[in-house]
Amino acid sequence: MKKDKKARKEKVKKEKTNLLKRAVSSIQTKIALIFMLLLLATIEIIGAYFTRQMEQTSINNFQTTIQLQSIVTDQLTAQLVKNGKSADRKMNQIITDYSNDAISEIQVVDSKNVIRAVSNLNDKNRVGQLSNNGDIREVINSGQQKTQVASDQKGSFMVQIVPLTSGTNIVGAVYVRASMADVFNNLRNISMMFLTASLLAVVVAAIASIFISRAITRPIEELRQQAIQVANRDYSTQVKIYSNDELGQLGAAFNTLSAKIERSNEQSESERRRLDSVLSHMTDGVIATDRHGNVSIMNQMAQDFLDVKAEDAIKKPISQVLGLGEDYTSQDLISNQSDMQVTVNAGTDDEMILHASFTLIKRVTGFVSGAVCVLHDVTEQIKNEDEQRQFVSNVSHELRTPLTSVRAYIEALNEGAWKDPEIAPQFLDVTQKETERMIRMVNDLLVLSRMDRGATKLEPEWVNFTDFVSHLLNRFDMIVEHDQGEAQSDTKEYVIKRDLGNQALWVEIDTDQMMRVIDNIMNNAIKYSPDGGTITVRLTQNQNQILLSISDQGLGIPRKDLGKIFDRFYRADKARSRAQGGTGLGLAIAKEIVTAHGGRIWADSREGHGSTFYIALPYEPMDEEDEWDEV
Repeated sequence: MKKDKKARKEKVKKEKTNLLKRAVSSIQTKIALIFMLLLLATIEIIGAYFTRQMEQTSINNFQTTIQLQSIVTDQLTAQLVKNGKSADRKMNQIITDYSNDAISEIQVVDSKNVIRAVSNLNDKNRVGQLSNNGDIREVINSGQQKTQVASDQKGSFMVQIVPLTSGTNIVGAVYVRASMADVFNNLRNISMMFLTASLLAVVVAAIASIFISRAITRPIEELRQQAIQVANRDYSTQVKIYSNDELGQLGAAFNTLSAKIERSNEQSESERRRLDSVLSHMTDGVIATDRHGNVSIMNQMAQDFLDVKAEDAIKKPISQVLGLGEDYTSQDLISNQSDMQVTVNAGTDDEMILHASFTLIKRVTGFVSGAVCVLHDVTEQIKNEDEQRQFVSNVSHELRTPLTSVRAYIEALNEGAWKDPEIAPQFLDVTQKETERMIRMVNDLLVLSRMDRGATKLEPEWVNFTDFVSHLLNRFDMIVEHDQGEAQSDTKEYVIKRDLGNQALWVEIDTDQMMRVIDNIMNNAIKYSPDGGTITVRLTQNQNQILLSISDQGLGIPRKDLGKIFDRFYRADKARSRAQGGTGLGLAIAKEIVTAHGGRIWADSREGHGSTFYIALPYEPMDEEDEWDEV
């Protein structure tokens, strides 16, 4: 409970403090304070000047008041010239009879600095003594009148020392002292009256300044409120115009500005929605940055390309978002504006190559406010270019090898080897085989070229795929039996194990093309199987497809090569494949044919345990009526 009370007190105190701060910092308070301070400063300056002038005037008037009349000074001079006791008594009588309420003391001093007469009866004993007043000696010596204002414990007073001259000789001086208490009391009373009037004027001015400042700040406060609403995109109200003065004109201009901002925001919002729509439907990635190279906008395609979310990339350097590391900085990318290639997920199956181009965003003044980076997926283009270069290289290499052999043998024959009955037939046999190999390669290239152009058209027909495969395998069995019957020493023995089932599986295929596929896989299985090995052929079916698998017991294919064996001219063991007469195009042609049938071909292998090739073709089960119609 105590904590709650303490918290409430602290909250109230904080609210009061904030309220006081807002009140002090408000323009209304500032105008009132400035107005009062200016008025107070003006009054003080005028008052100080007025008081100073009044004081000086009062002192001058008082000085004139206590100035001894010339007749008195002449009489005193005459008595000083006579010298003697009678002259002293006459001077005492003269200064004693001189009537002036302001003068409190008069002394007559001769040229020898001896006091000859005093007006104060209490100072009679000083007559005949030397004066110790240095100012009197100074006046007697200089002959110049001296007037000064001083003060002591009794108050302020004025001292006036006038030299007495007889002809050109200074015979003495008259010392006059007068109290200024009444003068300064009058000045003090006038100052208090002025101060009171000033305070009253300040109070009146404060009240007037509050009303004036409210009249000024009220339209300004309404302008502020309206500005806040405009900043919050609320254009429903307008500033009220109270007068046709500058503030009224400012309010009218603000209302016009508010309407223009509303129209401009509507246009900007429409353009933004149009831009968002364009960016979201672009097939290229777009990244916008500020002038420091930090990402400000990123469309969905760029997020998909770079596998990053926009909220994670915003305000980060574009070089970091693109994964360029420390080789590039964002400022380098913006200043150089050079195109580059960015690799995403390098070294993985999802590797993507992006072409990044940069364009500066400039204002009308030429100030660079940012840049736009456009990302275009060139993975397939680069891959195709690499494949084309590799293809040309492979074709050149594959053709150069047999041509070199043919050339060598022909040169040898031309140089006389044709006359040798033992060597000539061998050279001609090699030349014939290499020529046939080049012809097969050229034919395969022509087949692939026609497939790439779409010039090869399938001629499908409904075939019982089980009988079709069995017929092909019978051919390979007959080849084995024929080779064994002739007992050829260079033939390889093998056994074909069948697991085809007895079900009739009717599919629509181009028999010639599909025969070429199976022949190629069977020939490879025979080539790479050991002598006496078993080749297993299985045929299964499910609801949507039939699956043909051909397994051998060869050396197998390395795992790293499995994904590339269907590429053109690719061989896992190049030396062995070339020695066995392969062109490196058979599996590539097989893949194109199977794909054209709407199927899929792939391989599975383990080094040292053989390989299995799979062919999957679309299959729709047929009922008995359909089978009867086909027969």
